[in-house]
Amino acid sequence: MQNRRQWMKLATAVIAALWSTAALSVPAAAAEKLTVFAAASLKNALDAANAAWARESGKEAVASYAASGALAKQIENAAPADIFISADLDWMDYLAKKNLIKADTRTNLLGNRIVLVAEKDKAKPVEIKQGFDLAGLLGDGKLAMGEPKSVPAGKYAMAALEKLGVWTSVETKVAGAESVRAALALVSRGEAPCGIVYQTDAAADKGVAIVGTFPAESHPPIIYPVAILAESKNPDAAAYLDFLKSDKAATFFTSQGFIVLE
Repeated sequence: MQNRRQWMKLATAVIAALWSTAALSVPAAAAEKLTVFAAASLKNALDAANAAWARESGKEAVASYAASGALAKQIENAAPADIFISADLDWMDYLAKKNLIKADTRTNLLGNRIVLVAEKDKAKPVEIKQGFDLAGLLGDGKLAMGEPKSVPAGKYAMAALEKLGVWTSVETKVAGAESVRAALALVSRGEAPCGIVYQTDAAADKGVAIVGTFPAESHPPIIYPVAILAESKNPDAAAYLDFLKSDKAATFFTSQGFIVLE
């Protein structure tokens, strides 16, 4: 009987230890997830790429999408992330100057174009050229675009409109959105007659149509740089970055209209 009691106590202790180990392993596994901070315009393509990465590697990459400036500020304020993909060079430069990225991992991954969109049922072709009558197209409505001071798509749009000599005629009509996807939604819902977004965003929303494409020389080159963040300790970050630069990942980006630069 004494031996039986001792055996039961030992078995109970072993079971308790196993449960404790299992409980501790859950957050450890969760911590191994790769966290990617990515420009909002990347959502469709990167979601598809991340699904392929999960199938291929058995690892999970979780993306958080927002305007590049908002994400850079979160990183500056110690938000936990492993990879940053910006929609312009400026916000990556911002983090680089603060030593918040691993400089040797930085590369220019993708390119894009900016286009003028309108609600699909009301779309008519527009010749985008020097001095074109954008104000006339808007009438009493607003021009949806990313906030020019912080959202890369908005900065590209403002640069193009200034170069084409029409910014002053529409400046007071601008509805500056928190991200390019938010600007796209304003047009898709009929809350703005026109908007300036990336070509890739226009392709992702069936409620809008491209009515014109801005000349490449009217704005700085649209470049999406990527880098591993300085504070990342995730052992899978380098392999994930290599995957993003691979031919397999390229198909997901090009299918959405991005230009692969690698």
